[in-house]
Amino acid sequence: MDLASPFPLATRASPLALAQTKAVRLGLAKILNPDASPDFARLEIQFPILALTSSGDKNLAASLVDAGGKGLFTKEIEQALLDGKARIAIHSMKDMPALLPQGLIIGGVPERESPLDSLISEQGLGLEALPEGTRIGTSSVRRKAQLLHHHPKFKIVPMRGNVGTRLKKLHDGEADATLLAEAGLRRLSLHMPRIPLDPTTHLPALTQGALCLQVHEDDLEAQTLVARLNHWQSQFAIAIERGFLCHLDGSCQTPMAGLATVEGSHIHFTAELLSLDGKLSKRKSWRWPCPSPAKDEQADALAQCRLWGAECAQELLDILPKGLATTLGLRTDS
Repeated sequence: MDLASPFPLATRASPLALAQTKAVRLGLAKILNPDASPDFARLEIQFPILALTSSGDKNLAASLVDAGGKGLFTKEIEQALLDGKARIAIHSMKDMPALLPQGLIIGGVPERESPLDSLISEQGLGLEALPEGTRIGTSSVRRKAQLLHHHPKFKIVPMRGNVGTRLKKLHDGEADATLLAEAGLRRLSLHMPRIPLDPTTHLPALTQGALCLQVHEDDLEAQTLVARLNHWQSQFAIAIERGFLCHLDGSCQTPMAGLATVEGSHIHFTAELLSLDGKLSKRKSWRWPCPSPAKDEQADALAQCRLWGAECAQELLDILPKGLATTLGLRTDS
């Protein structure tokens, strides 16, 4: 397909967001010219990048919960789409709120990177080997709850900021260790020693490692373009995970985790809800035959995946102790 005019891409201005957007841009260029080597000067004209500082990046002093939630990382970028300043928005899927602004849709999900968390410590040790009283820096309520549940010997200290900021804080001694998404480290080509956490004990954030290609529902050209980058296994897995999130109306204030994977002819999903203090964890796993990836059946398949995710959320909600769901800010009127 040919583009009649430049196709602006909107993203956060952080180094990771820019790296992700440039990778997507290369993918888009490959779609337009499969046999051509990347012409970076032409890319700048064909797919200019609109890098925006999000509200979440402006207020690093407050915790994410106090600052207003994960929507702080998307609203400026989404507004650029709504205003027509951009044609495609590239987000980390983990930053996406459960509900999207009216008029915007998820147009595609490229192949997912590693969804795991990785431990980085000054000593290069794993969680089991770190001594009692080790200060682990994180402002994620999920990571904090999981650490308190499995390793109550640690001290959790607040740590916000992008990957580079948190690594600097670690180097400056604000903490002895920190947890970062393995996907971000790979996309930034950072090769420092780290230890990916075992998802059988430390499930990652729902949708972690995936990107969201967001477009306007009326922009058929953009929808056609990003659909060419879609990876159906990742898309189905993310649909389940977002179905889980949306059913619970989950936010960054709720310690929840989950991971869906396509393995052969089946989809596997494991999810977890925790109390804020980590003393309680409710976790279950499910398995279904994989829906058809055929293009003409994809809408029905995605709807089925979202429904599975919602049903799993309700199953976990049903086994939570009375009152805990309300404390966690979860929807209880389903």
